[in-house]
Amino acid sequence: MHTGTAPIPASSGATHRHRLKRGGNRRLNAAVHRIAITQARIDDRARRYLDNRKAMGNRRTEAIRALKRHLARHVYGLLITAKRLSGEIAVLRQDGLPAVT
Repeated sequence: MHTGTAPIPASSGATHRHRLKRGGNRRLNAAVHRIAITQARIDDRARRYLDNRKAMGNRRTEAIRALKRHLARHVYGLLITAKRLSGEIAVLRQDGLPAVT
């Protein structure tokens, strides 16, 4: 992902962990981080999501990372939908070529 929220394996021995990718757009990652922290404070759905991730055995940082990925996918979907509705971009197939409509 462009936000740097994609998980990268950082396992050692029997411990299986992931860390954030160091690359990506750091300003975008910072914005998504602020959104995630704010959502975790004030939005019940985000709190439930974090609680569910913690119940699955994730640490708080891992749960926040998962929330950031979830939010980044959601925001990206909203941006693409808005562009499609405005007619700025064509609908593309999975291989990246324009779809015939």
